[in-house]
Amino acid sequence: MATELSGADILVEALSDLGVEVVFGYPGGAVLPIYDALFKQKRIRHILVRHEQAATHAAEGYARSTGKPGVVLVTSGPGATNAITGITDALMDSIPMVVITGQVATHLIGSDAFQEADTVGLTRHCSKHNYLVKSPAKLGDTIHEAFHIATSGRPGPVVIDIPKDVQVATALYRKPGAIQHKTYRPQVKADPKLIETAVDMLAAAERPILYTGGGVINAGPGASAVLRELARITGAPVTSTLMGLGAFPASSDQWLGMLGMHGTYEANLAMNQADLILCLGARFDDRVTGRLDAFAPNSRKIHIDIDRSSINKTVRVDLGIVGDVGRAMEDMVRIWKARQHPKVDLTGWWQRIEEWRSRKSLSYPESKTEIMPQLAIRRLWEATRAKKPIITTEVGQHQMWAAQHFDFEGPNKWLTSGGLGTMGYGLPAAIGAQVGNPNALVIDIAGEASIQMNIQELATAVQYRLPVKVFILNNEYMGMVRQWQELTYSSRYSESYSEALPDFVRLAEAYGWKGIRIDGTQELDAGIAEMIAYDGPVMVDCRVAKLANCFPMIPSGAAHTEMMLHSDEVSGELGDEAKALV
Repeated sequence: MATELSGADILVEALSDLGVEVVFGYPGGAVLPIYDALFKQKRIRHILVRHEQAATHAAEGYARSTGKPGVVLVTSGPGATNAITGITDALMDSIPMVVITGQVATHLIGSDAFQEADTVGLTRHCSKHNYLVKSPAKLGDTIHEAFHIATSGRPGPVVIDIPKDVQVATALYRKPGAIQHKTYRPQVKADPKLIETAVDMLAAAERPILYTGGGVINAGPGASAVLRELARITGAPVTSTLMGLGAFPASSDQWLGMLGMHGTYEANLAMNQADLILCLGARFDDRVTGRLDAFAPNSRKIHIDIDRSSINKTVRVDLGIVGDVGRAMEDMVRIWKARQHPKVDLTGWWQRIEEWRSRKSLSYPESKTEIMPQLAIRRLWEATRAKKPIITTEVGQHQMWAAQHFDFEGPNKWLTSGGLGTMGYGLPAAIGAQVGNPNALVIDIAGEASIQMNIQELATAVQYRLPVKVFILNNEYMGMVRQWQELTYSSRYSESYSEALPDFVRLAEAYGWKGIRIDGTQELDAGIAEMIAYDGPVMVDCRVAKLANCFPMIPSGAAHTEMMLHSDEVSGELGDEAKALV
């Protein structure tokens, strides 16, 4: 039955009908009718952040940890422009998110009115789709369609710009039926013949590798289980992008670790020497491939992805398959078992991999005077792994160390900014994850530079009694910038040292958090235990070695075989050009 409602009430009803439980936002003049509608209902919870960028990252954290779309509500002008970084971040990392922005009244659009911005124009290239809704009669259907687009196919952010007069005007609202978009109909089921070909290619390979990405996690928890079964029946080694960590258990003997710029030696060399790469829900981004003309030169490549445009976009493949990667893997497992393919004898392949593993590329120098950041991450993992924590990060060295040394056994536990590399992501993402998982241990592994990008969100955690933990690896530098300056710019540390840092313990206490400082290795375990035991939000200032570098590392523009290991040695397989990079 249709009901006459204001545009603001239509929005609330539609969100409720779509199962939305939480909205992250910040009020302003152009969305006051919506906030008034929210005030009068109890079905949807609103989380008041302190900055609109934080609202988008909180929605990302909520979405990534729960599998539900994140929802953001901000005002016009600066509200919308402040949200653009998070919208772009969600687009790059395929996070389902709906961003609702206020707009000046329709008769003022184009007049440079107060707090007017061309939100549709600004977000056209950083959103999956966007709308400017000029009639309340179209608002309900638009909201339902926006959620369909955000969550189906390759997930991503959708923006709905709603003028203030549309929020006030009335129209009939009826919950629509199943969405059938005229043109947007992503292919979910892969072509069976192509799947059969993929199985045949995998069965014939002597040096296969499964290269997995965030698409496996986006496909749902069932996809991770199917990936494990595919690995088991084929015996192939498994590696992952930064965004795919957790889809395959780190405790498995078949796990090679992360690949790419700061990936393991064995993962990168296996990719380089494989005769077949099966790419599952990844996109061959530059941080993974390194120098394109040297990427896996002798391998055949299969790429399974729900995004047709990702196939052959960067790397030419021998077999491209469009479809949901979870369903495609299910089909591969079924066909493999139906044909009773025996496990291929990969003994020789695994012997080579074990030789690469023996290089222990994630090892690091010990110190009797300083806390090595890698040790801090490992001790944190050891202390928390039984609780299956959700880990978020900021961006920088600490992010890579966390990816390398914090092992994940399941999906939706690792939340980080991959494609855009957004500093300031971790704290609001942790808040969003904690809102969506109130009983979980949520820890933001941070750097002292990144945490200050959205540090005002400490107040949000206090207001909503969220027991988020922040674990800062404080080396007093923008660490990744400093590392590149050391290796590429002859240690000319231009503007990468933080001359003035706050006392993080006292700052935490000023916001109502518990503050803990860890100055030496002897304090590390006790400090971590105190952080875990406290039932409210905690910020830990862990002082680590100032000049530690993150290795292994593939220099920008180099190939997988041109890795720099922690000992500053380069693989004996490298040529003179590669050695010159050290």
